[in-house]
Amino acid sequence: MSVFLAKVPYILAAILVFGILIAVHELGHFLAAKLCGVQVNEFSIGMGPCLWKRQKGETQYSWRLLPIGGFCAMEGEGEESDSPRALGKQGFWKRLLIFAAGAGMNFLTGLLIIAILFAGATGFYVDQVSGTAPELAAVAGDSIQAGDRFYKVNGYRTYVTGDAQMYLAYAGDTAEVELVRDGEHIQVELQKRTCSDQKGQPYQGFGLYLTVGMVESDGIGTWLRYVWYQTADYVQIVWFSLQQLVTGGASMDDVGGPVAIVSTITDVGMESQQQAEANDQNGTLAAIRSIASFAALIAVNLAVMNLLPIPALDGGHILFLILDTLAAKLFRRRIPAKYENAISSVFLVALMGFMLFVTAHDIFKLIR
Repeated sequence: MSVFLAKVPYILAAILVFGILIAVHELGHFLAAKLCGVQVNEFSIGMGPCLWKRQKGETQYSWRLLPIGGFCAMEGEGEESDSPRALGKQGFWKRLLIFAAGAGMNFLTGLLIIAILFAGATGFYVDQVSGTAPELAAVAGDSIQAGDRFYKVNGYRTYVTGDAQMYLAYAGDTAEVELVRDGEHIQVELQKRTCSDQKGQPYQGFGLYLTVGMVESDGIGTWLRYVWYQTADYVQIVWFSLQQLVTGGASMDDVGGPVAIVSTITDVGMESQQQAEANDQNGTLAAIRSIASFAALIAVNLAVMNLLPIPALDGGHILFLILDTLAAKLFRRRIPAKYENAISSVFLVALMGFMLFVTAHDIFKLIR
C-alpha cells in the first residue's frame, strides 16, 4: 500500500503532463483557426462532462472533467456548412496551416522543454570509440581508433550518447558506420561476428567498445546546437521505432498507449528521485527534470505521429487537402467532403479499436 501511495503523485503528474500536451496540440489548431479567420464554435480543455463554460463572441470556452486533452470544434469540420468562415471554405494554405498547427505546437513544446532543461549546460555527451575487440582489430587495423566519434550508424545520425549503441543493437549482420576523427569523416563497414567483450567474454556483435565523449561548450552556439540535436534525435527515434514496428524489428510488447506512458513517467520519476537522494541530491528536482525530459519526447512523438498520412489524423487531413487540390487543378472537380468524412470515420473507429487493444495490453503487462 505504501508503494502505491508513493506512486500517486507521479501518476497524477503523468496524467497532467499527457493531458497538457494534447491540450497544447488543440491550442495550436485553435490559434491557427483564429489567425486564418475560421469560425471556432468551441474550444475545450479536457474531455467528458462540462464543468465550466463561457461564451465569448462566437466561441464557447469550456473546462471538462477528464484532464486528458481537449478539442477545437471549427465550423464546417466534418460536415457541410454554407458559412464563408467554415473550414472547408478556406484556401489551401490556410487549411494547411490549421491542420499542421497542432503538430507544430507539440514540436515547439518539446523544443522549449529541452531548451529550458539544458540552459546553462557546460557541454553535451556523445558516443565515441574507446577501443576494438581483438577480432575486429585483426581485420580493421587502425581504420578505427580510440577517440573516434560516431556520426552515423546505418544512415541514422547519432546525435547524443546512447544512439550508437541502440542502432548497432538493431542492426542486422552488417553495420555501415560513419566516424569522425580530427574533423574528417571515416566510413567503415562492419560484419557481425563472435567477439570478445572488454572482460574477455565472447558475444555476437561488431567488436566496438563504446564510451562517452564530451563536447565542451563554447557559449550559446553549443547550447543551441544541443537543443536542436536532442529534438531532432527524438524525431528520429520515433521514426526509427515506426520502421522497426513495420519491418518486424519490434513487437507489440514495444508498443505502448496512455497507460504505458503514465506507468513509464511514474517509474522514471521515482527512479530519478531515489537515485538523487541516494547521492544526497534534491530528489524532487531530479524527478521533475526526468519527467520534463520524457514529456519533451512525448511532445515530439505526438507531433510526428499526428503528421502521418493516415485518415482521422492531421496528416490524413493534409493528404486529403493535397488530393483535393490536385483533383481541382487536373480534373476541375473537387473530392466531395462526404467521402473524406466516411473514410476518416472508418479509420477513426479502427484507431480507437487499436488504442483499446493497446490499452488492454498495457494493463495486462502491468498486472501479470
